[in-house]
Amino acid sequence: MDSKAEILEETLETLLKGEGLEMREFDSVPEQVKPVILRKSVCYIVSGVIFNSKDEVLMVQEAKRECYGRWYLPAGRMEERESILEALQREVKEEAGIDCQPITLLMVQEQGPKWVRFVILAEEKGGSLKTTAEADSESLQAQWWDRESPLPLRAPDVLPLIEAGIKYRRNPSFPTLKPVDLPCHVICQRLFVTFISSNGSNEPRLWLLLSSNDATPHPSLPIAVSVDTYNTIPWAAHRLIKECIPSSSIHVQTCGILGVQHNGRIPGKTDGICFNMLVLLENLEDGAEISSPPPLEGDAYRWHDVTNPSLKAKIIQRIKEKSVLPVQSL
Repeated sequence: MDSKAEILEETLETLLKGEGLEMREFDSVPEQVKPVILRKSVCYIVSGVIFNSKDEVLMVQEAKRECYGRWYLPAGRMEERESILEALQREVKEEAGIDCQPITLLMVQEQGPKWVRFVILAEEKGGSLKTTAEADSESLQAQWWDRESPLPLRAPDVLPLIEAGIKYRRNPSFPTLKPVDLPCHVICQRLFVTFISSNGSNEPRLWLLLSSNDATPHPSLPIAVSVDTYNTIPWAAHRLIKECIPSSSIHVQTCGILGVQHNGRIPGKTDGICFNMLVLLENLEDGAEISSPPPLEGDAYRWHDVTNPSLKAKIIQRIKEKSVLPVQSL
């Protein structure tokens, strides 16, 4: 195996482990891109799903005027210079009075690049529940909820998040995943674009879309920037595929997230996020089995045939079992 193939396989293994890679030149940019700025051009929310030994979930009573007295998961906006996990620990401490240890990201929800919520499963690690005597502008009190007793909720959107936490604790559908501390100045996706073909045998072939970017000396996955305020984050993958594959019979399926990269230490310069996204292309045409991936337009990208049996099996398994962090466009 040559050195380039070895580097590519190492890259793919790194991403499959939920780890990160340093940013490089972008491949798909629809217009001039400016760095995102936290709480100005982007808003990141953290929300904690925390259970006790009785399977009760941590809830806080709101102090905000518009939802005063109602209950919600501990949650809030990230602040400057915070990591995603630091923001969670701060919010849980301020609103619920307890210390927590993050276990894994559970879900990413978004309304386009301007609003992203990170739902995180965590566990209690000390402190004590906030009482009404400690009420402040952050919350009125906190309590463990058995999910059966009546509780006036601020909004029902927390119920699927709690259910996701319950399911993950019982049967994890993807490996534990925490954000990786790597800087990025925009919101973008490193696209792990796959195509599975059959040549009539029982053994499928797995193809991977690679960038032909001259600025990168080694084989690399394409990176697409999210800039449209109104389009959802996964739309960047659709835009890139439309750029390089003119066929209208290709369906783009965003499977989910393999990793999240964020730093945020330098306000206005590292407030961006890179999502390492697993994507599957499917041919919708009826008829004979497809033995090769769809032809590409131009020379900006190329297809790579993944021949390492172990790596290929690992990728296909992640696709079939949907073993990825879910991303929801609200």
